[in-house]
Amino acid sequence: KMGVWQKLLEFCSQDSDLEYVMIDSTIIRAHACAAGYGNQREQGLGRSKGGFTSKIHLKVDSLGNPLKTIITSGNKNERFLQAEALLEGTFHSYVLADKGYDSRPLRESLIRKNCTPVIPSRSNALNPCTYDKHLYKERHTIECFFFKVKYFRRIFSRFDKSARNFASFIAFVGSLIWLR
Repeated sequence: KMGVWQKLLEFCSQDSDLEYVMIDSTIIRAHACAAGYGNQREQGLGRSKGGFTSKIHLKVDSLGNPLKTIITSGNKNERFLQAEALLEGTFHSYVLADKGYDSRPLRESLIRKNCTPVIPSRSNALNPCTYDKHLYKERHTIECFFFKVKYFRRIFSRFDKSARNFASFIAFVGSLIWLR
C-alpha cells in the first residue's frame, strides 16, 4: 500500500541511459486463484480462450533496465493508449517498438515531442514508413528483459488478486535487475 517497491524502482531508474527507450507488452497467464477480487478489469484480469490473462506494458532504457510498467487486462488491445502513458513526461531521442505499435497518431505524437520513432510498418501498410534498421536490432534487449522477468514464477503465472500487488512484485524484480 505504501509503494515501497515502486519507489525503489524509481530511485534505481534515476541513473538510466536514455539515449533511446523501448516499449513492448507481453501476456501473462493468471492462475484461477487470482480471480475474485473486485472488478476484474480494474485488477488487470481479462478472460480469453486460454483463461484469465494480464498484459504487462513496459518501458526499458537502452541497457534493458525497466523504467515504467502498466498492468492491463490481457484480452484488450490498448497499445496506443498504453504507449502514450508509458512515454508521458519524458523526452527521448528515439523510441523503439514492434509492429504492434505502428499507428499514425503515435508516430505524430512522438514527432511532436522531437523524438524519432523506430517502428517498422505493418505488412499490410499502404505507405510503409522508413526506420533505422540497425537501431531496431537493439530492440532484442526488451525481449531479454521479459525473459528475465518471466523466470520468476510469481510473474510467469500470476497468483496475485490485486493489480497493485502484481505491479509491486514486478517493480521488485525490476529493482533486482537494476541492482545486479
